[in-house]
Amino acid sequence: MMKRTALALLAAGAATAQIVSSGGAPAQAAPGASPQAALPGKGPAQHPFLYAGEWDTRKPLEQSIFVVRGGKVTWQYSMPLRTPADRIQEFDDATLLSNGNIIFSRMSGAAEVSPQRQLIWNYDAPEGTEVHSIQSIGKDRVLIMQNGNPAKAMIVNMATNKIEKEIPIPTTVTGTHGQFRHIRMTRAGTILVPHMSEGKVVEYDLDGKVVWSVAAKSAWQALRLKNGNTLISGDAQRYVREVNAKGETVWELTQADVPNIKLFNTQVAIRLANGNTVVTNWVAGNNKTEEWAGTVQVFEVTPDKKVVWALSSWKDPDLGPATSIQLLDEPGVVENLDLER
Repeated sequence: MMKRTALALLAAGAATAQIVSSGGAPAQAAPGASPQAALPGKGPAQHPFLYAGEWDTRKPLEQSIFVVRGGKVTWQYSMPLRTPADRIQEFDDATLLSNGNIIFSRMSGAAEVSPQRQLIWNYDAPEGTEVHSIQSIGKDRVLIMQNGNPAKAMIVNMATNKIEKEIPIPTTVTGTHGQFRHIRMTRAGTILVPHMSEGKVVEYDLDGKVVWSVAAKSAWQALRLKNGNTLISGDAQRYVREVNAKGETVWELTQADVPNIKLFNTQVAIRLANGNTVVTNWVAGNNKTEEWAGTVQVFEVTPDKKVVWALSSWKDPDLGPATSIQLLDEPGVVENLDLER
């Protein structure tokens, strides 16, 4: 069921949201200082950004999306980790739109929330399915990937509450959770689909025909860059790789390239206008939550793999595990796919 109305609660469970002013400037190097002080860049003040992470088991009643500006959390939207029906809901994908609204996937569905924290559109994934991916592809239109049997990508018009297109995505993986994470539409109107458990990225047209594919173990997200190459993040395999149309690797980042940052799961990888690459480093696969603090959540590297920013913000503000990030100082209109560099 899809709804576009002024809702105060997620249909899947009670949600809370608030404007907050907690947070602080990056720590200064000093005896006993936080780990952030020893890292390159300006900590949470390096960029304004939208931040979301999945599976913060430390806070079962408050899974959150944050907007961070000037090193401080200026906006926050939260929901419980589980619905009253005990379905998991966690923020997997989030984007700030040009109109100020934020779209997000939450595993048990997807939604759009206003700056005033009203839930104005909601999609509840059917029982036995999961939604980990949502992308704005124009005014009021989004691309959603729904894991399931069968699995399908969907183009949804949020204004009319209509599913305009369903694209069946074949998979040999019957367990819905291991099928897909972030999928992305290209400027050519095709869809890049990382088959996470099948170790490949496949490009489909809107009729479901295979256009291109490349082997990529544990593929979590794939973006088509303006140069025609494809940027892939390798999740549990801990890599970010740029491949050309022939499937040849032309750039790759692995643990060996960032010896001072422990890699956990490399989930979102984005290419910036200046050529740098930003990577989210999801730590919540480690069940020992006491070991999370001090780990790097997000980092930015130059084309020659120099780390120019590393974020470790587990206190003032505590941003939690990192899955999705959108830098808000990047030029372009997100609905026009301008941020696909």
